[in-house]
Amino acid sequence: MRRLVVSAACAVLLLAGTGTAAAGTDPRQAALDTAVEAGNVGMIAAAVDPAGHWRGRAGVGDVTTGAKPDTGGRFRIGSVSKTFTATLVLKLAAKGRVRLDDPISKYLPGLLPYPEPITVRQLLQHTSGLPRDLAPQYTWLSLPEIDTERFVHFDEVEAIHDSTVQPLLFPPGTSWSYSNTGYNVLALLVEKLTGRRLEQVLGDWITGPLHLADTFLPRDFPLVPHAALRGYEQLYPAPHGLTDVTVYNLSRYFGAGNVISSAADLNRFFHALLGGELLPADLLAQMKTTVPWPGQGGVLGYGLGLMRISLAAICGPGAPDVWGHGGDVPGYSTWSMSDEAGARRITVESSPDVTASQGAASSRLLAMVTEFCTPDLPGAQSRAAQLQAAIH
Repeated sequence: MRRLVVSAACAVLLLAGTGTAAAGTDPRQAALDTAVEAGNVGMIAAAVDPAGHWRGRAGVGDVTTGAKPDTGGRFRIGSVSKTFTATLVLKLAAKGRVRLDDPISKYLPGLLPYPEPITVRQLLQHTSGLPRDLAPQYTWLSLPEIDTERFVHFDEVEAIHDSTVQPLLFPPGTSWSYSNTGYNVLALLVEKLTGRRLEQVLGDWITGPLHLADTFLPRDFPLVPHAALRGYEQLYPAPHGLTDVTVYNLSRYFGAGNVISSAADLNRFFHALLGGELLPADLLAQMKTTVPWPGQGGVLGYGLGLMRISLAAICGPGAPDVWGHGGDVPGYSTWSMSDEAGARRITVESSPDVTASQGAASSRLLAMVTEFCTPDLPGAQSRAAQLQAAIH
């Protein structure tokens, strides 16, 4: 679902500065402007740090009307949904209703076909060996399918059954591979143990107490009310223009990527999570205990529904590690990252996602990087290249 690319192209942009941005422009705004120059249609960002609250935007939010993006609007957050799902599972653990090292079959008997025991923790950390993505009939095999399948409903249990016909990628606990199916299983776990729908538990345990009025799980509801920007993709060759895929049923990504939120809500959520408002200290520490993201030289790590990025890879020694998640679905790319305690945080949203060029995809991380550190220019290119990866 997510295509994370912090590539040499990103490094070139870092080295080149911020293009035609006016002198004195906030560096985060300059980064958004650079991202639009690189091919993104629209960008928004919102940050909270010791200097206060900041919001920026660039490009257009609606190519038909020319309206600017709305920094207070909602968008699809893709795999950032995984952190919400993981937090619900960990809250169940805090209540003594699930043990992270128990096999998932103890709670959802017969759901997975594998004889090897797969634990709740392994599902949370992507070390279960479950197939990387959903079965082919639940994904898009061509760009036009993104357009033609926008109102298709997918049953959660059926999608898991069909996706786990494939063998395990590796014995559970022996390696790492990102799995959307694993987070759909975790969403079913929340429903089984609470006897309630996932969106109700989300409202009662997270969005209600934190007053996240823009955050909800839509299930089959296809609209994005009060959208920050329309979601676009180049699904057909020229002379066809961009296709608006804002209206979409993403039930296929049930617990893995179906949440809608806003920049302010995501900043508030990660502040509460990393600041200890949502989980006991021991469970938050487990959530932040990461395993390496293969092939990334320790720059990327994954905890229990939480990503860690070592910004020393771009900004040089002494740059902080940041925590949060990235997310991609058709039309929308999201980054929401915070420092260790959640005191300094930023959420960046852009469109398009699936069909973004390499330059557009890499440049949309510039505002996030700029919030936390200043690039170490002499070594930025070689270190940024280490972050090349793909998350679906």
